[in-house]
Amino acid sequence: MKSFLFPTLALGALTVATPASAQTDVAVLAGGCFWGMEAVFEHVRGVQDVVSGYAGGRASDATYDKVSSERTGHAEAVRITYDPSQISYGQLLQIYFTVAHDPTQLNRQGPDTGRSYRSAIFPQSPGQERAAAVFIQKLKQTGAYKRPIATRIESGRFFRAESEHQDFARRNPMHPYIVVHDRPKVASLRKRYPNLWKA
Repeated sequence: MKSFLFPTLALGALTVATPASAQTDVAVLAGGCFWGMEAVFEHVRGVQDVVSGYAGGRASDATYDKVSSERTGHAEAVRITYDPSQISYGQLLQIYFTVAHDPTQLNRQGPDTGRSYRSAIFPQSPGQERAAAVFIQKLKQTGAYKRPIATRIESGRFFRAESEHQDFARRNPMHPYIVVHDRPKVASLRKRYPNLWKA
């Protein structure tokens, strides 16, 4: 990835309009194992809560065992509650595409394979859907990645994952998977976006 091309993306133009009375908004993003996605976004300034879960399938199938079977249509995803006065949806997308996962991997992410690990955005409003489409188009135009962008914009409800998957990286910082695959992403967030970092 040619990271130097990313500053050409005008994040201000991607800010989703939010009513003045709204104090929080929600984004739902899928990009591989939810442990790492959660670990990254919980360190973003303006993010108030991150929940691991499943998006894109039915409620009755939203369990780890069923989703892992790759027959339910779900993707492992995170629901991010954030304050739009502190961070924009466009900035969340910037972090999603540059730090949280590799958007060129189709139906996989690192060592994890299958559609449940796909790269997908689940817009929660028409404004988010437009912003995501514009962001992906601009990303393709920059040529920032040598391989095609695999990220898709999808619809579907979000379902909270089992309690053992919540805050997994924080509770298990020395877990081998976290050490190898997720801690480097968190370190990258801190280095690349110091103005958006929170401990």
